[in-house]
Amino acid sequence: MANKRKPAQKRKPNQIDVVEKPDEDRAVAIAQIVLRPTVQAAATLMEYGKSHDDLDLTGLMYALVEQTRATINGDLQRGEAMLTVQAHTLDAIFNNLSRRAINAEYMDKLDRYLKLALRAQSQCRATWEAVASIKNPPMLGYVKQANIAHGHQQVNNAPSSASDAPPAQENPNLQNKLLEAKDGERLDTGATGTAGRADPAMATVGEIDGTEDTSG
Repeated sequence: MANKRKPAQKRKPNQIDVVEKPDEDRAVAIAQIVLRPTVQAAATLMEYGKSHDDLDLTGLMYALVEQTRATINGDLQRGEAMLTVQAHTLDAIFNNLSRRAINAEYMDKLDRYLKLALRAQSQCRATWEAVASIKNPPMLGYVKQANIAHGHQQVNNAPSSASDAPPAQENPNLQNKLLEAKDGERLDTGATGTAGRADPAMATVGEIDGTEDTSG
């Protein structure tokens, strides 16, 4: 009598297979898997997608891994598509809340609906800006060195070595104009000059003889 084959055990939707490495603690292996962004996102999608009975946590995780690899390799088509449909969804939310506001019976409800509608409109605009930045990335400019100040521009170009620095120079304003290299160089030590007519009182005084009597 042939042995009947046991039916495969049905997999639980929230079950994740953990493959342990040799000499690896099972608790550490489980923690590393749970901390993966794709696993966390898959668990969140499971909570929001409870209306789909066939959703599987492992299947969602592998799908997210595939999309992540595409983005890392530079393929942003999925991101553009996702943002585009989200922008249309936000636009639908804006219009729905706007219609609720105009049909509100009380002012506080009208104000509340309008605030939510304008918030959805702002998010819709931001989403389209994100799509535009993906399609047309902004150009980045690089400035090597420029220090811009109000009124003037200052450029710091320090010498690369001590040999490139200019030699030190003396400040001429600090020199004594009367006494230079030799003391008294600017002083007139020659013979006495002839007195001018402009000031006769300053005429040259003759030789004085102290023994001569000038009283008579």
